[in-house]
Amino acid sequence: MADELRLFSGNANKALAQEIADYLNIGLGDAVVNRFKDGEIQVSISENVRGVDAFVVQPTGPPAENLLELLIMCDALKRASARRITAVIPYFGYARQDRKDRPRVAITAKLVANLLTEAGADRVLTMDLHAPQIQGFFDIPLDHIYAAPVLLRYFDQSVKGDVVVMVPDTGSIKMGRAFAKRLGASLGFVDKRRPKPDAAKVMNVVGDVEGKYVIMIDDIISTGSTLIEAAKAIMDLGAVGIMAGATHAVFADDAVEHLSSSLIEQVVVTNTLDLAGVGNGKVKVLSVAELLGEGIDRIHGEKSVSSLFV
Repeated sequence: MADELRLFSGNANKALAQEIADYLNIGLGDAVVNRFKDGEIQVSISENVRGVDAFVVQPTGPPAENLLELLIMCDALKRASARRITAVIPYFGYARQDRKDRPRVAITAKLVANLLTEAGADRVLTMDLHAPQIQGFFDIPLDHIYAAPVLLRYFDQSVKGDVVVMVPDTGSIKMGRAFAKRLGASLGFVDKRRPKPDAAKVMNVVGDVEGKYVIMIDDIISTGSTLIEAAKAIMDLGAVGIMAGATHAVFADDAVEHLSSSLIEQVVVTNTLDLAGVGNGKVKVLSVAELLGEGIDRIHGEKSVSSLFV
């Protein structure tokens, strides 16, 4: 049993955890995550985990209880004498608050990093952080993997002809450049302003889109307002069509309905968050279970994770 790989899951995305377990050819660990009548979270590890290499799959998107579940599960495994605990966080929530962009605001990305360490996590495996520098907020090892291979495979098979990759702001240009290189496409970006949180106003489209097919790439889709407004501006400039892609589909409020009635032909996302019932109409959901499963297998076997993307 010592050093055996065990995979556990909270309630945030059990479907993805099961897919990862299937890829690794193991069963999910026996853990119960319940609520007391007053709503308080109770975690019980129902099997012996002394000396095992434990991985806990739990995205930390809304509601905040998902984060609390992960922290409590790590604490339970630590107190049950697991040899090593790796928090597998497909979507790292609270990452958009990664700096003090105005006075008297919290830096929640650093706070969550501290909480995970205090809860007993020995390392973290996560996917497509909103800001790569968040890796430096952790005092424990962090493996950062990318959904790009999954998205690129789909785009390469689905889109032909003269293609432009567009990103929603200058901060995403590095990501967009990588996609454009792999797809043999040109690159552009949208100059936008945010008059308030979760709202965007497109000011300019930088890049030649006339007569071309556009793929809009982002890491997170929340309300979808950026993509919808950008799609209008891009189509007004003579693009022949537009598709959007993102790793994390937060889909706040009525985002799916708004995207479905937009000029975007298809929205391609991954299952880092639980999207049960969403994958229909314009929304195409791709699985990252194999990527995460391979990352877990390599961490357990003390092999390189970065070589996955070489």
